[in-house]
Amino acid sequence: MIRFGTGGWRAVIGDDFTAENIRLVAKGVATFIHESGKADLPVIIGHDRRFLSDTALKWITEVLVHEGIHVLYILRSVPTPLIMHTVKKKGYAFGLEITASHNPASYNGIKLIVEEGRDASVEVTKRLEEIIASIENEPVAYTGFEECVASGMAVHVDDPFNEYIDDILGLVDGNLIRSKNMRILFDPMHGSGVYPMLAIMYTNRVTLDMINGNRDTLFGGTMPAPSEDRLSELRRRVVEEGYSLGIALDGDGDRLGIIDRNGRYIDANETLCMLYYYLHEYKGYKGPVVRNIASTHMLDKIAESFGEKCIEVPVGFKYVSAALDENDAVLGGESSGGLTVRGHIFGKDSIYAASLFVEMICAIGMSATDFMAKLEERYGRFRMAESNLEYDPKDKGEIDDLIMVQRKIPNFGVSIARVSYEDGCKVYFENGDYIICRFSGTEPLLRIFAESSTVEKAKEYISIFSDFVFNRNN
Repeated sequence: MIRFGTGGWRAVIGDDFTAENIRLVAKGVATFIHESGKADLPVIIGHDRRFLSDTALKWITEVLVHEGIHVLYILRSVPTPLIMHTVKKKGYAFGLEITASHNPASYNGIKLIVEEGRDASVEVTKRLEEIIASIENEPVAYTGFEECVASGMAVHVDDPFNEYIDDILGLVDGNLIRSKNMRILFDPMHGSGVYPMLAIMYTNRVTLDMINGNRDTLFGGTMPAPSEDRLSELRRRVVEEGYSLGIALDGDGDRLGIIDRNGRYIDANETLCMLYYYLHEYKGYKGPVVRNIASTHMLDKIAESFGEKCIEVPVGFKYVSAALDENDAVLGGESSGGLTVRGHIFGKDSIYAASLFVEMICAIGMSATDFMAKLEERYGRFRMAESNLEYDPKDKGEIDDLIMVQRKIPNFGVSIARVSYEDGCKVYFENGDYIICRFSGTEPLLRIFAESSTVEKAKEYISIFSDFVFNRNN
């Protein structure tokens, strides 16, 4: 069965990500577009650098055109935020990106983007799943790609890059960046964020060197996720060769990892806190901040000190962007490495986030490590630990019953303030710590996050919860 999680439909190549299923999804999308009364508008399609992504773009185009929908396609690989930006900028109703984001190389997928460049809502993806289920036993008709192009119903476009890059350049202080002679080592992790990042940094006179910039569908034998454990080469070279920063993007350019000049990994929570403080206090962007339930509560403390609110939403950037829009928030983000800022797109964009981070370093006159230390002096220490635990899919119902139906939780030895079941199970402790346990929307994983004043205490919470779940029958 085809299911859309928080980041779209993702599946193992050759198992479920097949020509048959890709065309089935395309037929479902076409049917939904006609239902929505938006078939008169073109659909823009892009793809990342994964295996089969470029071919899948053609398969999708063949079905959409056969169903009477005009397609604009981009042949070179593009980051997901560029497609979101184009849908918003051009006033399109739909866009598609063929990507599995930061998943292992064996995966690929399809991400649906809707009006204003937003992630598709739960209501949209639920309806799409219903349509797909209703037609899954029917043959999917399509028109050959060359015929689609010859008919004028499928048109190659390349210009979205310029508007996307120019809009980001207009959002950052280029004069400030140009005055600081920054040297940055860039690791796109073999992904699709290469060209726009190069264009933005070179325009702002940043000396930018690059590693892992070639297309490699195996991503160097690792996952294209800019987490601390996957950036050892970037860290080593930043320190040894004296770079101002190291910047890493995930496979489709919507998640960010930072290495400070001293080799310290700056995690996503720290990035959110620094950028919110910078935007509010240095650039005068007044307003609340949005985070998902698995992101740092330091943002709450910072917002409170400004007389602002920190708005908590479920996991899934669609919820972050919706709350950002509804509350005119300054910034919205999540601990997995994605964020956006008011006035830009309603989706994760690590290329813009990286550009803003570079501006911030140029403006504050200190390293990211020192800046974070100052924030901790004022707001306290917040340390997060996380664990992704594989489970047998046949056990999912039993685990869900234990946590979400019976609503049982272990004894953590700490007073509990409240428990939320809005998205998984989140336990808020009286001392300000928390732990959350939820199912991944894209993989057979149980994701557990905990935050405390020390990593050791956060890991202790996770150990207690893990033992409770996986030894549930003992």
